[in-house]
Amino acid sequence: MPPRTPDGDGAGDGTALVRRLLHAQFPHWADLPLTPTGSAGTSNAMYRLGTDMVVRLPRTAGAADDVDKEHRWLPRLAPGLPASVPTPLGRGAPVEGYPWPWSVYGWLEGENPVVGRLAEPAALAGDLAAFVAALQRVGPAGAPPAYRGEPLAARDRATRSAIDVLRTEVDAAAAGAVWEAALAAPEPQGRPVWVHADLQPGNLLVADGRLSAVIDFGCTGLGDPAVDTIAAWYVLPAAARGVFRAALGTDDATWARGRGWALSIALMELRHYRGTHERMASIARSVLGELLAGGEG
Repeated sequence: MPPRTPDGDGAGDGTALVRRLLHAQFPHWADLPLTPTGSAGTSNAMYRLGTDMVVRLPRTAGAADDVDKEHRWLPRLAPGLPASVPTPLGRGAPVEGYPWPWSVYGWLEGENPVVGRLAEPAALAGDLAAFVAALQRVGPAGAPPAYRGEPLAARDRATRSAIDVLRTEVDAAAAGAVWEAALAAPEPQGRPVWVHADLQPGNLLVADGRLSAVIDFGCTGLGDPAVDTIAAWYVLPAAARGVFRAALGTDDATWARGRGWALSIALMELRHYRGTHERMASIARSVLGELLAGGEG
C-alpha cells in the first residue's frame, strides 16, 4: 500500500493528517484553527495554521528532498533580500502513514500575480529585478547547485522532443528558432550565482501591485543568472520586460539564454500538465505564446 499523502485539494484526509502530525510533534500548535489554502501547487499541500503560520507537506519524494535545503538556507538568504521569504518555524519528521519531512513556516500575506491583470506591471518588473540582483549578490560559499543548474545545452534533446510532441499545439518552427538562438548565445562568464530557478506566478506574492514575497525555494542554488530571467515571460507583459531587463542590466547573451530557459521549461510543463493540471498548462501556453509571438522581447 503506498504511503498516504495530502490529497490534491487539501481537504478531507489531508486535514486530518496535518492535525495528527501537529498533535504528535508540535502539540502547542495542535489546537489552532487549520484551513486548507486551496493552493494550486503541484509539489506541496498548504494549510494555514492559526493566523500567522502555514503547514507545508510535500506531495512527492522530490519535494521532500527540498525540506532540508530550505530550512538551512532560507534564514541565511533572507537578510539580503528586498522581499519577504518563508521563515522556517518548525521541521516535522516522518511518521507512520506519512514518510517525509514537513515544515511549519510563518504566514506571508499577498496574492499570486495574475498574468495579464497586473496592477503595476512596470513597478513589479523593477521589484523582480531588485530581488534577482540581490539574490545574485549573496556569497556562494557552500551553496548547493540549483535544480536548473545544468548548462542550457544539456536540455537540448528533451526540449527538441517536447517541440516534436507538441507540434499540433505550438509553432514548431518558431520554437526551434528561439531554441537555436539560445543555444548559439555565449555561455555565462564567471562563477555561478544564486538563483531562485522557478520565478513563476505561483511562487510570487504581490500586495497593491508590488512584490511582497517570493516563496518555494526548492529549486534554489547556484546556476546561470539567465535562469531567473524567465520571470520576464512567465509574469510580465511585453511592455514591462524592458524595465526588468534594464534594471537587472542583462546583456544580450544572458537574455537569449533566458528566452531559451523559459521556452524549455514551458514546453516541458505543457507536455507534462496538459490534461491533468489545467492551470499549469494554461500558464505554459501563455508563456509559449509570448515567446513565439516574434521579436526579442
